[in-house]
Amino acid sequence: MINKYLLLGRRNKEEGEKPFWISFADLMTALMVMFLLVMSVALLAVTDQVSSADRNKIQREQEIDQLLGKIAKAAEKYPGIFVDKNRAVIDFGDRARFDTGSSTLSAEQAQYLSLFVSEMLVVAKDELGRKWLKRIIAEGYADQRGDYLLNLNLSLQRSQRVLCALLSPPVNQTFILTAEEKERVRDYFLVGGYSFNSAKKSLEESRRIELRLEFFGQDEEHPAMNDITRGNFGSCRI
Repeated sequence: MINKYLLLGRRNKEEGEKPFWISFADLMTALMVMFLLVMSVALLAVTDQVSSADRNKIQREQEIDQLLGKIAKAAEKYPGIFVDKNRAVIDFGDRARFDTGSSTLSAEQAQYLSLFVSEMLVVAKDELGRKWLKRIIAEGYADQRGDYLLNLNLSLQRSQRVLCALLSPPVNQTFILTAEEKERVRDYFLVGGYSFNSAKKSLEESRRIELRLEFFGQDEEHPAMNDITRGNFGSCRI
């Protein structure tokens, strides 16, 4: 009889504890499901952000490549001018070669340069140009004869000569940029001298100028040009 009551008591105790453990297990299962759902949503959000950034990066690269392609197309009309799309550099080759120790361009060279830059500014005005083209750096170079600082000054004068040819051409030059084009040159162009760094195979090839194109970053803000004084380009001082 006593064993009967003990067995009955144990059974009642076990049955009384079961609802608690079942409820606790269900709660843990529900929490686990919620955790997995939250993690899945968060992972999808992060993945979508990364995918969007990658898409924007690819689109930027493609559009800049299209822009360089348009400039290269314009250069086809000017033999001797080569557009290196990988470096985003325009090489004028023999069309802008300098004599030893000189920073002077001939009238023919200055006009050829002006004609091409006029074509390039047309490309810069289109949708992709306005969107991505940040600046154009006229880079002057020298050969390895002479010391570094001498050639640094000479190469800088050669890059300045580009701006002189565009903004203050000789009076006898038959083609000159319009006032609007000159303003755009001032907006876009900078100069830099590189002495005999990046020298070419020969001394003659090293005495050159190049135009290096720089582009805006994906979310980079375009600077306002409203505060720039217009007109009054002055005359060349070199």
